Amino acid sequence: MDQIRGLRFLGRGETCSRVVLLMVLVVAFVLGLQYFELAPLSIVSPGNGNVYKFRDSNNTTKSAENETFLASQEEASYGFKPNNSTREVLKSFEHKFLNDSPKTESSRQSKGNETTTSSLHSLQPKIPRIRKKHEQRNTKKPPLVVISITQMNNMMWKRHNDPKNSLAPLWGSKVDEELKTARDEIKKAALVKKGDTLYAPLYHNLSIFKRSYELMEQTLKVYVYAEGDRPIFHQPEAMMEGIYASEGWFMKLMESSHRFLTKDPTKAHLFYLPFSSRILQQKLYVHDSHSRRNLVKYLRNYIDLISSNYPFWNRTHGSDHFFTACHDWAPAETRGPYMNCIRSLCNADVGVDFVVGKDVSLPETKVSSSQNPNGKIGGNRPSKRTILAFFAGNLHGYVRPILLNHWSSRPEPDMKIFNRVDHKSYIRYMKRSKFCVCAKGYEVNSPRVVESILYGCVPVIISDNFVPPFLEILNWESFAVFVPEKEIPNLRKILISIPVRRYVEMQKRVSKVQKHFMWHDGEPVRYDLFHMILHSVWYNRVFQTF
Repeated sequence: MDQIRGLRFLGRGETCSRVVLLMVLVVAFVLGLQYFELAPLSIVSPGNGNVYKFRDSNNTTKSAENETFLASQEEASYGFKPNNSTREVLKSFEHKFLNDSPKTESSRQSKGNETTTSSLHSLQPKIPRIRKKHEQRNTKKPPLVVISITQMNNMMWKRHNDPKNSLAPLWGSKVDEELKTARDEIKKAALVKKGDTLYAPLYHNLSIFKRSYELMEQTLKVYVYAEGDRPIFHQPEAMMEGIYASEGWFMKLMESSHRFLTKDPTKAHLFYLPFSSRILQQKLYVHDSHSRRNLVKYLRNYIDLISSNYPFWNRTHGSDHFFTACHDWAPAETRGPYMNCIRSLCNADVGVDFVVGKDVSLPETKVSSSQNPNGKIGGNRPSKRTILAFFAGNLHGYVRPILLNHWSSRPEPDMKIFNRVDHKSYIRYMKRSKFCVCAKGYEVNSPRVVESILYGCVPVIISDNFVPPFLEILNWESFAVFVPEKEIPNLRKILISIPVRRYVEMQKRVSKVQKHFMWHDGEPVRYDLFHMILHSVWYNRVFQTF
């Protein structure tokens, strides 16, 4: 009897073990599915910034375009042709984001100096731990490789002088010859020692900039596609205020331009895709879905539409098309066929997939009133700026908590580092400060860069791998300070080491560069923000036409 009971007990134990083993296998299978669902796709390029194929990757941290920038070139077939098989292939790759953790958006547009909410992936494990005073959980990490401004300038120069980095059109056109002529004339620009309204120390080469700008005014024609449904397309009035206002202002001024628009696409040097990445997110993103596939699909369907109705996209593989996008998600949503375009992005991160020399860094401008887009610009003269450094803002990302943890409680009266202040105090501090800290949030960009310039405060940019606006033309290191993220503990030491005469000259240059960061309602003004964005697009297109 005892033996029978023992056998029954062993049988039950064996059954339990089988159940437990089965449960373990099920859990492992589910985790495996999650792993493959989260695996992003890296864009494989032969080193020239053009998209030829895709490849799965689970640890992509740098742009394929920039990682292979100096690598040897290889022959490959390329181009995006809108057929059914291509659509099916691209559809299968719509889960490819390098940053697959979309941020929830509830109040970034409305309050504060730069407001967004947290960015958390639904599948990220919640590990409870004790946090410091100003520490917040964030999925972003510091970049593995930091690229300096000098290195960015070298990358741009090499790209603009290497024909292998250019996509050859499928057939020739008169506009190609006009662009080649413009490139040759820019290279042979006559020496300009002093401009009537331009301050030479601000620029890498004033002669090059002045000649390029003149040729843009004389030559450039832009065609705007009529296709696209409102409000995502063709509705700039929906985006004239807030931190994404650059999208709306550029769209409005571009679509109403008398000088640059053409109704004949065969005469166009550039083709503008007039959509708003912010409205795209507002209208199509399903809250808490943690999926942007429908946003990607919507934009790719638009390429299918225009490439089916017109021959121009297919002629150049999209390399003469451009758009402006200021939402954080725009770089991820415009991979695939859009990678051949000139992408004008606020989130200009050279460490991800921003291609220096092809793409354009779009200034992020916070507009409080569309009636007065630039606000009350100006500030105290240098001798009346008694605050050494100022920062205030929400604790987005990993950099700002480090900044506040180190400096907010230090007994340094000339370091005004706060979490939040009201809007009037924010402006007052900027106008009274020598240096204004522009620390990255979730992404590399911040509206503080433009705000600092408009209030006459020397920008201190703490954002590794951020490509500053108009890098093609402006010598940023002549009027701004770039502090590596790892040097935050030495911030005050770095700033006080700048000689007074050097600071006064930098502040003068900030006041001189203001004209390039101002919007003008009605008719744009020469060298203003609209013209500078368009010039950067023009310049990169000219120097990629061989």
